[in-house]
Amino acid sequence: MYEIRTEIEIDASTANVWDTLMAFDRYAEWNPFVRQLEGQPTVGSRLRAHLKNPGGTQMTVKPVVTHVEPQRRFAWLGNLMVKGLFDGQHFFELEPLDDTRSRFVHREEFRGLLLPFLRGMLDRDTRQGFERMNRALKARVEASN
Repeated sequence: MYEIRTEIEIDASTANVWDTLMAFDRYAEWNPFVRQLEGQPTVGSRLRAHLKNPGGTQMTVKPVVTHVEPQRRFAWLGNLMVKGLFDGQHFFELEPLDDTRSRFVHREEFRGLLLPFLRGMLDRDTRQGFERMNRALKARVEASN
């Protein structure tokens, strides 16, 4: 298992951050990493996520929602072709710091046979993609506060 973990503090309540994260139809307006997200935020539903890494690589993945805990955690599990080849459990997690500030934890746990071959790309492009999304989320939420 290999994990990429990033986080950022946002001057907004977890409710405000959550609302922005769950407004999938608005992602193209602010999100440089997950350019488009389609589907329902309900456990068991399949999403369609259009990703763009900072290196320019674009891909579409079709993960299944595994966790929905409002204002706390949203997660999905994606697989490359078949389970066990290259799997990613993606998490958006919110921690209240006080009534008007939150910590957004953006992380993913990777597993599978291809992990040793893809780790360099994950360290370079995926981590940067997460960090760019975090900064864009912070700017979006704080501007609407």
